[in-house]
Amino acid sequence: MTFRTLPLSDGSIVRLIESGPRGGANSAPLLLIHGVGMRAEAWKPQIEELSRSHHVIAVDMPGHGGSSPLSPDARLPDFVGWAARLVEALGEGPVNLAGHSMGALVSAGLAVERPDLVVRVALLNAVHRRSPEARNAVIARAAEISGGDGRIDGPLSRWFGDDQDDIRAMVADWLAGMDLRGYATAYRSFAEGDTVYADRLSQIRCPALLLTGEHDLNSSAQMSRDMAAAIPLGEAVIVPGHRHMVNLTAPAIVNDALKDWLSRSIAYDCV
Repeated sequence: MTFRTLPLSDGSIVRLIESGPRGGANSAPLLLIHGVGMRAEAWKPQIEELSRSHHVIAVDMPGHGGSSPLSPDARLPDFVGWAARLVEALGEGPVNLAGHSMGALVSAGLAVERPDLVVRVALLNAVHRRSPEARNAVIARAAEISGGDGRIDGPLSRWFGDDQDDIRAMVADWLAGMDLRGYATAYRSFAEGDTVYADRLSQIRCPALLLTGEHDLNSSAQMSRDMAAAIPLGEAVIVPGHRHMVNLTAPAIVNDALKDWLSRSIAYDCV
């Protein structure tokens, strides 16, 4: 694995991890975008396995890890604009794009707004049209975080089962090390982002994987099924027995699903 920073056209920088061969039959790189409070290392199982056949690039989102923050008033379209600048700065053409949670919202937005930059899109544990009660709860939590409340017990209890202590501890360290301002900006965008591109999913014309855990109540199986139904080449995969951090808790299943997605032929492009 190679660690480096990449300057973007607006003067900001992005920290990224790269691994795997360039060029060949699988020439389009695989770009991985994590969720709120995480960092590029959250994709470690996918980097290790998928870099055997693809050039894999995992990035820190704005305000996370070593990446420059966006403005505190940034919202989901601003994160999508950041992703577009990132792909352009990579200079490797359109990418296979996978995002988890908040990263899935960003990835869906990029596939809608800039189909010229996306070959395929995979949306892991994505949120879509929350219920009014769920939306009110997550917006209230966003306000608490903006007010300086950095508690992490809530998400950890929702994301992990009792037999996943090692992975839970690793994720807890990432959450605890977050810059609270960057966390608040991303969380607010996540809280308000479930409807931003919901009416435009049919514009995604490339192969799309919608994957979540059976017991992820906030990024539910029904949400993934609904998104897959709205996307012409959408396919839903539900991982039995797992929750929100399914790429870490069920890496073999997720990696196999991603391999299948990466092998899908392009019947027509995203444009």
